[in-house]
Amino acid sequence: MTPAPAAAAVAGKALSYSSDDIKRMLPHRWPMLMIDRAYDVVPGVSGRGIKSVSVNEPFFAGHYPDHSIMPGVMIVEAMAQLVAVVYVAEIVENGTGNDMAAGEADASRNVGYLGSISTMKFSRLVVPGDQLTLQATLGQRLGGLRQVKVRASVGSELAAAGTLVVTTGRKG
Repeated sequence: MTPAPAAAAVAGKALSYSSDDIKRMLPHRWPMLMIDRAYDVVPGVSGRGIKSVSVNEPFFAGHYPDHSIMPGVMIVEAMAQLVAVVYVAEIVENGTGNDMAAGEADASRNVGYLGSISTMKFSRLVVPGDQLTLQATLGQRLGGLRQVKVRASVGSELAAAGTLVVTTGRKG
């Protein structure tokens, strides 16, 4: 990847990715792009991200019209997208996958799929105006799968935490 200013890093320091960087790393687009920024990214290891929750999110039209609550599945999706950024960052920064400099859209081909939600606990409602702080720590590889610990908080309050299993590449 030709580092954008937001992604420039000094050796040994965590990386930061803007929303434009993330769009080059992930195949997701509006309305399913659920992460606005990633920071403290240690490629292939861990990272943090931000999802600013707007009243204009399409899911609020039906969940629920008179009492807007971010669906838990969308919180999980935001955390899973951070996992993808951490995973793809390793490939892009090390030049071991589809090089973004050669074709920026190609890096998104390395994004796998959510395999399972092993555990997940929701402990706080997320509503318009909240800013979700996301955390992901990649765990052990299990063949073509990877176990991941994830958390989402609003300020100092935990909103959700659990373990996901993701595929480590796309097939077909």
